[in-house]
Amino acid sequence: MSHDEDFNLSSPGVLAKYQEAGAIAQRVMTALIGECVEGRKVVDVCSLGDKLIGDETASAEKGKKSDKGQAFPTCVSVNNCVGHNSPLPGDVQAFAAGDLVKIDLAVHVDGFIATVAHTIVVGQSQEPTSGRKADVICAAHFALECALRLMKPGNKNTEVTQYIQKVADQFGVSPLEGVLSHEMKKHVIDAPRVIINKATPDHKVEEFEFSDNEVYSVDIVMSTGAGRPRDEGVKPTVYKRNVDSTYQLKLKTSQAVFRDIKTKFPALPFPVRALDPKTGRMGITECANHGMLTPFPTLFERGTEFVVQFKTTVLLLPSGTHRLNTFPLPFVRSDKEVVSPDIKEVLARSTESPFAKKAITDGSSSSTTA
Repeated sequence: MSHDEDFNLSSPGVLAKYQEAGAIAQRVMTALIGECVEGRKVVDVCSLGDKLIGDETASAEKGKKSDKGQAFPTCVSVNNCVGHNSPLPGDVQAFAAGDLVKIDLAVHVDGFIATVAHTIVVGQSQEPTSGRKADVICAAHFALECALRLMKPGNKNTEVTQYIQKVADQFGVSPLEGVLSHEMKKHVIDAPRVIINKATPDHKVEEFEFSDNEVYSVDIVMSTGAGRPRDEGVKPTVYKRNVDSTYQLKLKTSQAVFRDIKTKFPALPFPVRALDPKTGRMGITECANHGMLTPFPTLFERGTEFVVQFKTTVLLLPSGTHRLNTFPLPFVRSDKEVVSPDIKEVLARSTESPFAKKAITDGSSSSTTA
């Protein structure tokens, strides 16, 4: 077996680690969905998510020396907030009834990553959510279902992007600009091959064909607005170390903070909340100013708009395309529907390979076929 095969899905051990990470992400997300209730603080849910990931991964890979834990900090973004909202202690934002809440997190076992994001409606009654919230939830859901069916060896990433836009048009909403679904590798959450959520003259990516044994974080983000996120001056609270950047930091505080980052978060994103509360923010500033850290900005649509996100980890196996996670959808009723014959044809397809002798089965896994 080659070195590359040691780290891709052709290795049963690698597949098992992806499945374990997905199972942990499933349990953590399920717990957090239940915590998003009226009056609960956003920062408390984020902190709880990070703690649960730590607790769950501590029991994974027992008896083996392997790195495991959080691969992306728990972010909880409400209504028109696009994402990467992971507040510092003391933040007072709380949920209100009817809020559209996006929960985003990622887990890794020995560097093999499972990402997941889900959208819920806070305090939903027995009556369905309707109007523009329902439209954008439906659009994001059906776009993800199309993506899962189009991600097969020989198909191209550009086709997935085209169908995301086609589904958005059916519901009168917009795919969000600047969102990328990355291929993932061991300890790499953002490998170069990507599917762009919305192609524009200013935002294009290289076309490629999917192949067996690839892993993707498929991130679908839709907006009731124009789909152009903007900076409203909120300081980033999620960063990732730039492993290829070097700089001789001047401040002793910054040096200590960066040593802490290299030890705890050598390659994957982390929240400022996880650093020393007295020195973390100060040290982060010098590191970021000199390119040693990359910030994940907290961006927004216009205040009256709603943004929905559904994300899952997708495994391109010889037996077919498999998602690691799925969750109950919000109860909605849109007066719009999918009428396009092209989209209906894609949605009717199976995610299994017509050449597969049998589908993947693992009773301990949360892997499901759409």
